[in-house]
Amino acid sequence: MEDALIYIALAAIFGLFMAWGIGANDVANAMATSIGSRAITVKQALLIAAIFEFSGAVLAGGEVTKTIRKGIIDASSLTDTPELLMFGMLAALLAAGVWLLIASMRGWPVSTTHSIVGAIIGFAMVGIGMDSVQWGKVAAIVASWVASPLIAGILSFLLFNSVQWLILSRPDPLVRAKRFVPFYIFLAVFMIALVTMLKGLKHVYIGSDLSIFETYMMAIGCGIVVAVIGKFFIQRIQPNRKAEKKFHYFTVERVFAVLMVVTACGMAFAHGSNDVANAIGPVAAVISIAREDVVTQSAPVSIWVLLLGGMGIVIGLATFGRHVIATVGKKITHLTPSRGFAAELAAATTIVIASGTGIPVSTTHTLVGAVLGVGMARGISAIDLNVVRRIFMSWLITIPAGAILSIVFYFVLKTIFS
Repeated sequence: MEDALIYIALAAIFGLFMAWGIGANDVANAMATSIGSRAITVKQALLIAAIFEFSGAVLAGGEVTKTIRKGIIDASSLTDTPELLMFGMLAALLAAGVWLLIASMRGWPVSTTHSIVGAIIGFAMVGIGMDSVQWGKVAAIVASWVASPLIAGILSFLLFNSVQWLILSRPDPLVRAKRFVPFYIFLAVFMIALVTMLKGLKHVYIGSDLSIFETYMMAIGCGIVVAVIGKFFIQRIQPNRKAEKKFHYFTVERVFAVLMVVTACGMAFAHGSNDVANAIGPVAAVISIAREDVVTQSAPVSIWVLLLGGMGIVIGLATFGRHVIATVGKKITHLTPSRGFAAELAAATTIVIASGTGIPVSTTHTLVGAVLGVGMARGISAIDLNVVRRIFMSWLITIPAGAILSIVFYFVLKTIFS
C-alpha cells in the first residue's frame, strides 16, 4: 500500500497516545485504593506499575489480539476498501486517547475499554453503516455498567464486614489480624491469579493450554505460596504502642498494608496483560492493512507494539495518574488498608466471575463499585455523593463521546489521505 510507512508511524503515535491514556486513567484506578489507603506511596506505585503493568503488557498482552475489539463491528464489507478500516482504526485510537486525556484532566475514572468501543462504533456507523455494529454486544456492555459495580459493591460490603467481625471489633485485633490476614492473602492471590490466567494469559501458551481444573490448581498453588511468605512478614510486625494511642488500629492496618502491596502487584500485572489490547489491537489492524492491503479480524502483534503499549501505560501513570488516583483513592470515601483491601479483592473477584460468564466488564466500574461498597459498610454519610454523581455522568457519556470524536477524526483523516 502507498504511504504504508506514514500509516504505520501514525498508528504507533496514536497507539502510544492511547496507551498513555490507559496509564493516566485506568492504571491510576488499579493503584488508587493502595495509594488512597496509604499502604504504598505514589513513588512505590510507579515502581510497581513500571514492573508489573509493563511485564503484563509485554509478556501476556497477546500473541494474537482481536483487532476489532470485543467483536463490536463486522468489517467483512470493507474487503474491497481496506483503507477505510485503517482510517477508522486510526480515528478510533485518536478519539479514545483524546477522551481519556479530557477525563484524566478532570479526575474522572472512565473505562478505557468503553472509550475505544465507543470510538469504533462511531467510525463504523459512518464508515460502514449502522448494520455493521453488533448492537447486541453494545447492549451487553451497557448492562454491565449496572451489573459490575453492583456485584463488586455487594462483595466489598460483605468482605469489609467480615474483617470488622473477625478482627477489628475484637478485644485483641492484632493477634487476630496475624491469624486471619494470611487467609485473606491466599484469597486475594488466588483471585488475582485467576484474573491473570483467565483474562491476561489466555493468548499465551501457558494460558491457552491449561484446562479449567489446571488453572484453578495453579491459582491455589500461587495463593498458598504467597500466603506463607506473607505470614512470615506479618509475624515480624511489632505493635507500635505510641501510634496506637492516637489510632487504636495502627498496627493492624500495617498488617493489611502488607496485603495491599500483594494486591497492587497482582492487579497491575492482570491489568497490563488485559487492557493493553485496547491500545495495540487497532495498531495491529492498521499495520496489517498497511503491509498486506487486506482486512483481517485478527493480526499478529509485533513485540515492538507490545513494548510501545507497555511504555505508554507507565508514562501515563507517571505524568497524569495523580488526578484519577485522588478521585478514587481519596474523594469517594476515606480508605484505610483494610478497606482498600476489601475493595480490591471484591473487584478482582467480580472480574473472575465476569470472565467465567462472558460478561464484558470494566475494571474501572468494578473498582469504583467496590469502593462504594466499602463506604456503604460505614453508612451513606461516609460517601461523597457529589463525586459519585460526577463519576456516573462521565460513564454515561464515555461511549457517545468516543463515537462523536471518532466520527470527526475519521472524516478529517479520510479528507487528508484521499
